[in-house]
Amino acid sequence: MAFDLRRFKPHFLMTLAQVGYTILYFITEAAFNKGLNPYVFITYRHILAAVVVWPFAYFLERKIRPKMTWMLFLEISVLSLLGVSLTLNMYFTSLKYTSPTFVSSMVNTVASMTFVIAILLRLEHLDAKSARGTAKILGTVISLAGVTIMTLYKGPIVKNLWHGIFHIQGGSVHENWLKGSILTVASCIAWSIWYIMQAVTLKRYPAQLSLTAWMSLIGGAQSAIFTACVERTRGAWTIGFDVQFWSIVYSGLICSGLIIYIQLWCTEEKGPVFVTMFNPLSTLMVAILAYFVFGERLYIGSIIGGIVVIIGLYLVLWGKDRDQLGLVQKTEEASEFCHEHNQIEKKQDKCDCNCGNSDHSNGIHKV
Repeated sequence: MAFDLRRFKPHFLMTLAQVGYTILYFITEAAFNKGLNPYVFITYRHILAAVVVWPFAYFLERKIRPKMTWMLFLEISVLSLLGVSLTLNMYFTSLKYTSPTFVSSMVNTVASMTFVIAILLRLEHLDAKSARGTAKILGTVISLAGVTIMTLYKGPIVKNLWHGIFHIQGGSVHENWLKGSILTVASCIAWSIWYIMQAVTLKRYPAQLSLTAWMSLIGGAQSAIFTACVERTRGAWTIGFDVQFWSIVYSGLICSGLIIYIQLWCTEEKGPVFVTMFNPLSTLMVAILAYFVFGERLYIGSIIGGIVVIIGLYLVLWGKDRDQLGLVQKTEEASEFCHEHNQIEKKQDKCDCNCGNSDHSNGIHKV
């Protein structure tokens, strides 16, 4: 039973991470409606995460943290640009122009793009002739089809049986779906490259907490420079002690701190494709919360697409699980072979020693 718990630890952690991201969608939507600048939000969020994570990283990873070099610093800077300053600024700006359901749906394409890039770079093993390889291919295609359904097909509106428990209030959001869609797609492409690059960087810098702190610090600095260039008014940097403040605290501590650390750990354990395949769960949870809790409209297309996405997700995870079991089985077989080989060598050595015993009395060599 203990083995099973350890085996499904990454699955549980990634599901927990998607719950955290689901809550983030609604908190940030409310904060943006209250006038919070998305660029300022990204900057404050990651500076806060860096301040909180650094002490833990310093003391807990003193023995395993590699020495920082200029080349490694440059690599982490590029990683921060792709995963923090560039990507998140485009991402949350697109949320301002569209809606949480649309953005969370489009993010699911990250899994498919990451899967293709990982195969091309040989970071993901794929045996198309095996059942597990076929499952991963079909699962990726089916998940992408589900995302397409959720994005392009709305269908009839599901009638609300009751009013939402909570209502997100604030200023009106000026929808610009074309601009928002372009920004969302661009952020998804950058995110896919970021997930792949994480796996590469972790091999050279296997200290997840320290890498989280470095990305938050450098990404926050990059975002601050970008924000200072595009936002000249001082009032944009001022936030109230309301949902704006709490959205920064939540996203900084939970999303940029804890969840990024979880993702890095799972990337090192299972690979980047495994991590991205959990994104559809957030889409489903966003749709469910938007309908039942916040009273937003839910379309039949979202329900159908969500079911298709879950089927695809299950197929990919099944294929990944078979890969893991196959690797464990090969390792056990190799270990058993080595053990048997060592036993044979020991018996041979013992036999040689016995054969080497001789009795030279009376000039007779006795074997």
